[in-house]
Amino acid sequence: MPDEILLDVQRLTHVFPLTKKTAVKAVDDVSFQLRRGEIFGLVGESGSGKSTVARCVMNICKPRSGHIFYQGIDTCDPAAFRANRRMLQRTRQLIFQDSGSSLNQRMKVCDIIAEPMKLQRITPPRGSYRAEAMFQMHYVGLDAGYLDKYPTSLSGGQRQRVAIARALAMEPALLVADEPVSSLDVSIQAQIVNLFKHLQKEHGFTFLFIAHDLAMVEFLCDRVGVMYRGRLVEAAPTVELFANPLHGYTQALLSAIPIPDPRRERARRLAGFHGGELPAGGELTEVRPGHYVLREGGSAR
Repeated sequence: MPDEILLDVQRLTHVFPLTKKTAVKAVDDVSFQLRRGEIFGLVGESGSGKSTVARCVMNICKPRSGHIFYQGIDTCDPAAFRANRRMLQRTRQLIFQDSGSSLNQRMKVCDIIAEPMKLQRITPPRGSYRAEAMFQMHYVGLDAGYLDKYPTSLSGGQRQRVAIARALAMEPALLVADEPVSSLDVSIQAQIVNLFKHLQKEHGFTFLFIAHDLAMVEFLCDRVGVMYRGRLVEAAPTVELFANPLHGYTQALLSAIPIPDPRRERARRLAGFHGGELPAGGELTEVRPGHYVLREGGSAR
């Protein structure tokens, strides 16, 4: 069913304690849903809470409050998580921002790609772990000659492709990518994003894509959520959001996108936004079909 909800995040809140008396609320009452087969982009400046949301979704961080339902299973419930651990580990995969630290530098590429299948005791569909690794390498555009290399001998873009191949080898239903291209050169970024778009069409997985490059998000994503200071301030279909941003912070973000024409760039005016415009309370309110904005005293529908 194309409209089936795969991931349902409800009123997610997470706090990082600094001292015994002080703490930082990294995520504050965030709710959103991902349908099967869609690409949902989560954007915002550094420190807005995007990565914390990803880590909570993947059970790396335990949220202070709220619920995260994956295929109807409340993954924040320890008993439900333990009962479905194997399925959750197989069907959800995470790609980190820094491929250099997320790949074991002492393992060959072949072993890195095959490791998740070995841990989950999955029989390789193509007869052997090496054959499976070779197939996944081909899928992400790398030659089989890289199978016996170590990550230290690869470029940043090649390492990220290996990380993608490792995730896709598990044939995930949900793929979470936490700023997977921000540390790469611009030309390599374009290659990786095009690769994501191609692989998503081929595999049909649901994709939570976290980034701060708005042009990249506009190209890749079906829907976009905008985060500011731990709050989700706006969420809408990509075309709708870029054509008609309603929240002041979203307007400021979009107005800051560089324009390649030097004359238009010099004449461009940035939209102003002040943190005081963010209501202390409020709810996401549906102002147009599928278009939600954080409004003081609003009600989510």
